[in-house]
Amino acid sequence: MTDRKPWHGVLVATSLQFKEDLSVDYAAFGENVAWLAQQGCDGVAPNGSLGEYQTLSFEERDKVVETAVACAPEGFTVMPGVGAYSGLESKRHAQVAKDLGAQAVMALPPNAYRADERSILEHFELIASVGLPVTAYNNPIDTKVDLTPQILAKLSKEGLVVGVKEFSGDVRRCYEVAELAPGLDLMIGTDDTVLEVGLAGAKGWVSGYPQVFPQDTIKLYQASLAGDLETALPLYRKLHPVLRWDSKTEFVQAIKLGQDMIGRNGGASRPPRRPLSAEHEAIVRAETQKLIDAGVR
Repeated sequence: MTDRKPWHGVLVATSLQFKEDLSVDYAAFGENVAWLAQQGCDGVAPNGSLGEYQTLSFEERDKVVETAVACAPEGFTVMPGVGAYSGLESKRHAQVAKDLGAQAVMALPPNAYRADERSILEHFELIASVGLPVTAYNNPIDTKVDLTPQILAKLSKEGLVVGVKEFSGDVRRCYEVAELAPGLDLMIGTDDTVLEVGLAGAKGWVSGYPQVFPQDTIKLYQASLAGDLETALPLYRKLHPVLRWDSKTEFVQAIKLGQDMIGRNGGASRPPRRPLSAEHEAIVRAETQKLIDAGVR
C-alpha cells in the first residue's frame, strides 16, 4: 500500500501536439500520456502553460482532459490546469475536470490583472467549491500575482488548497511556507530547482523535461527527496543545461524540440509562440544531443 496523494510524485506538465493545420492531435497527445505512464511517471498535468492552454477553446480544453483520463492507467493521476482570466471560467474548468474523472486540479491565481489578497481568496474559493483537491500554482514571473507564504497559509487554513507548485524560483520561501502552512504540500515547479526544492521537503514535481528524459529525471527526483546527494548531484549537474530551459520564455518550444529529438512527437506551437530562434535552437539541440549521446534516458 502507498500513502501517495494524487498530487504527489512526478506529474508531467504535458505539452500538446498539433497537426499541420494546428488543430489538436488528440491521438498523439493520448499516446504521450500512455507512454509517460509506462516510463514510470506518476501522473500528468494537462492544460498548463506547457500545454498552451491560453490558445485553446473550451471544447479543446475539455477534450484534452477527456483524452488524458481515457489514456491514464489505474493509479495514474490526471491533474488539469484550470487557469483562466475569470474565476467563473476556472470554476467551470474544475467542474469539467471532476465530471470527466480527474483526481485533482492545478489553479493559477487571477491572472488578468495584479489581484489583491481578497480577490485571490475568492478565486480559490470558487475553484475549491467544485470539490476536487486544488493545488495552487505560484508563478509571479508570468502572472504578476505572488502567492506569498502568508497568502498560501491563509488558503491552506481555509482548506482551499492542498499543495503549491512553487515557480517563483526562490527556494528560500519553501522553508517559510513549511513554517506557516505545515499541512500544505510543497511541489517543485521549476525543473532547474528540483534538487534544492526536493531537499526542502517537496512531495511532488510538476515537471516538463520528463517528457524528454523520463527515467533519469525520475531518478533525480527520487534521489533529491531522499537526500541522496551522491546520486542526485552528479545527475543534476549533467541535466541542468536542459532543465534550465523550463524557466525560460521559450520553454514550450525547447521541450517540444527535445521530444522530437528522442523520436517522440513534440512538433510546432500555436501562435503567438514562434519557433525557436536559430541561436536558441542550436543551444537546445547541442545540449540535448550531448545527453542523448551520453545515454541519458
